[in-house]
Amino acid sequence: MVKGSIKVGDTVAITATIRKRVTEDRISVLIPSYNQPHSIVDSSPSISSGQTIELTGEVLRVDDDTVTVGGKDLGITVKLSAVRLVTSYVPPKRKYPPVDKTT
Repeated sequence: MVKGSIKVGDTVAITATIRKRVTEDRISVLIPSYNQPHSIVDSSPSISSGQTIELTGEVLRVDDDTVTVGGKDLGITVKLSAVRLVTSYVPPKRKYPPVDKTT
């Protein structure tokens, strides 16, 4: 990944591997470069251990070689090489100038 290509507000994807089903509606996943156990909500009955799943979220913070991703099931900090850019953030355009016209 090129340094500076991912910025705050971008939508990124992380490929995780399913470890096991924890409860009826939660599964345990293994996320690359994240050395903590993590579980997500997934109630689909047709999953098995070893399958891959793509988790998407919004970039909250970018450091030198790490990125913090937040979202519905995420709130993790991983290495920059573990994420893939899905969509780049584009700030909204102004319809009117920021200063009022003088009368």
